[in-house]
Amino acid sequence: MYIAQPIIWIRLLWRSRRTPLYRKRWLERYGFYQKPIKSDGIVLHAVSLGETLTAIPLIHALQQRYPKITITLTAMTPTGIELAQSKFSHNIIHCGYLPYDLPGSMKRFINQIRPRLVIVMETELWPNLINILYQRNIPFIIANARLSFRSFIGYKKFSSFVSLIMERIALIAAQNKEDASRFLKLGLKKNQLFITGNLKFDIAMTQDLLNKISFLKKTWIKKRQVWIASSTHAGEEILLLQAHKHLLTKFPNLLMILAPRHPERFINVKNMTEQAGLSYIMRSSGITPSKKTQVIINDTIGELMLLYGISDIAFVGGSLVNHGGHNPLEPAAHSIPLIMGPYTFNFHDICVKLHESNGLITVTDTESLVKAVIMLLTNQQCRLNYGYRAIKVLKHNQGALQQLLYLLDNYLLIER
Repeated sequence: MYIAQPIIWIRLLWRSRRTPLYRKRWLERYGFYQKPIKSDGIVLHAVSLGETLTAIPLIHALQQRYPKITITLTAMTPTGIELAQSKFSHNIIHCGYLPYDLPGSMKRFINQIRPRLVIVMETELWPNLINILYQRNIPFIIANARLSFRSFIGYKKFSSFVSLIMERIALIAAQNKEDASRFLKLGLKKNQLFITGNLKFDIAMTQDLLNKISFLKKTWIKKRQVWIASSTHAGEEILLLQAHKHLLTKFPNLLMILAPRHPERFINVKNMTEQAGLSYIMRSSGITPSKKTQVIINDTIGELMLLYGISDIAFVGGSLVNHGGHNPLEPAAHSIPLIMGPYTFNFHDICVKLHESNGLITVTDTESLVKAVIMLLTNQQCRLNYGYRAIKVLKHNQGALQQLLYLLDNYLLIER
């Protein structure tokens, strides 16, 4: 880990060319903080943007359930930190980076915060952090845990070492039976494991969000039909823009919202849209789309739930290229039809449930995407049916949050 640090610095500098935030707060990555951190509470670690979004309902629930306890939210990416700060600017004690898993860095972090509980979202095994917490009798919990077959094979190569780590974990709350089985095969004991379901299903609509959706529908959309391509990756936008050009020949008034996954790619996507000859505006400009606007490029963080709410159809990105896809449940919460490419292994369990309920359409290229969108735009009942089946899957699988809170009571009940 120490030897790898110069490579990590070069990587951060390389990323900072397009995202300057990667140059800031480096000291936090080694356990040095400019401001004192109020301690003696919960540390909740959400690696990047996706995990931070999943953690938001859990944080709200913990604050309501344990109003006296402090929560420190950590991440590893600037987008995760930025989203956390925007959502919890006055309600959470500290949002910052979790240090790299070096003994000195982790000890400085733990010495300053002195947590009574550390919760990590999904699957992040930090050997030094886990070992230090174990030595100090501080529980380490993995919430909403998942372990893909690919990751399982990788960990299995170091089975003796990984089994030692597993012994030091207080609790793993797994998403499903398959994930749970893989953790057991890595050496986790049955009394350390519970299957709680997937927190991503526990989406709640706030009144504030509904009000914003209503406002944008009146000012932006009016009577236009809208489709959104969200969380897109390199190689997808060019296909999606081509699809939109085809769709405009049949639906001249159709509006597309294009939301790249990573901020450093906003400029590239803007250039692609210009080269495609499409009229566009940037979301951050504050400009209201006119009748001539054909594409809105979303260059803000944490607004996807809002933008899904004004859309009629959603294509969820990272799935036409071999990235593994992103969360289809956020658009499902708005009862709109879901379209994804063939690469959905990051959300395999969720996509299987949606497929089995006929609540997800799979496409493989521009031609099949155009056909799917045309079908949905021309057949309102078909569109409503797909949206209904998608939200039905969402509602049927909710409850993981309450199960997780019940398990956490064993570690936090004294604070209520």
